[in-house]
Amino acid sequence: MVDTDSGWDGRGGRGSRVTRSTGGARPAEPIPGRRVAAVSLVALAALATGCEPGTATGAQDAPPPARPTQAAAPSPARTAPVTGDAKPRTAPPPSPSASTAAPAPAPSPDATTARPAPEPSTAPPPRVLMRTGFESDRVRELQARLRQIGHFGRNPTGYYGSVTADAVRSFQAKRSLPVTGSTDEVTWQRLLAMTRVPTAAELRPPTERPVAAPDERCLKGRVLCISKNSRTLAWMIDGKVVSAMDVRFGSEYTPTREGVFEVFWKSRDHVSTLYDTPMPYALFFSGGQAVHYSADFAANGYGGASHGCVNVRDKKKVAALFDQVRTGDKVVVYW
Repeated sequence: MVDTDSGWDGRGGRGSRVTRSTGGARPAEPIPGRRVAAVSLVALAALATGCEPGTATGAQDAPPPARPTQAAAPSPARTAPVTGDAKPRTAPPPSPSASTAAPAPAPSPDATTARPAPEPSTAPPPRVLMRTGFESDRVRELQARLRQIGHFGRNPTGYYGSVTADAVRSFQAKRSLPVTGSTDEVTWQRLLAMTRVPTAAELRPPTERPVAAPDERCLKGRVLCISKNSRTLAWMIDGKVVSAMDVRFGSEYTPTREGVFEVFWKSRDHVSTLYDTPMPYALFFSGGQAVHYSADFAANGYGGASHGCVNVRDKKKVAALFDQVRTGDKVVVYW
């Protein structure tokens, strides 16, 4: 069945009629040119809405449809690396060998300017000039110089004993030197710089203490006048003092005898048979008691005692005395 209707042709007037059929649509009569052009444009628009952009067949001269202005989201696998403090959400963690690994930290200024630890000194120790057991004029000078600055409380004896070693230790400790008790070159030069040259009286004082007034029994003849009170021995000839020296005596249990005696035996290099102790320049006056040099007295002073003998600590003085005294000369021991 054919149904006809009339309509506008787009120009404000009546157009041609179109026949519609249930079996399909075909133009019942020619369609004007403008209507054909409109139908072609609709067909091209339908082709442009496909899945992939492309050129439709038969419409090569038609301009391609415009692309959407909104950028498509990038694929996670193609995410570009992010710089700065931001961390990519989808990028896999970098491997240790990746070129984007963090650079090694720069060394600190202290590390580049630190000095190497000093190597231990290989310099030899200073040469030792004097030590315990030495006996010489140089030791006497050492003692005199130490006494000038208050480190040696005795008169010089020339013997380097424990008293001298203690005095040297005291000096070394006060001057921040190695405390050895031996006098090396450094210690000696420091002491020379701090003291003056000792006088003859400082080097060889007659006694540590003043010589006692002589006992009246000492005023005539040749006499060894020995005072326990002043701890001195005066060698006198006819009331005049020829020489004087410091002496010490026996202990409470081995006292030195008192009284008037005479020298009955001289023994230059004597050794005690009872105590196996050297007794050089021995002048025996009463049994086994004698006037003689004592290395222990020279070293330790009055801190010790004899076994009854009269100890002399100045070796040179007692040696000279030994040569002057004769057998039979008088010996007076008194308070």
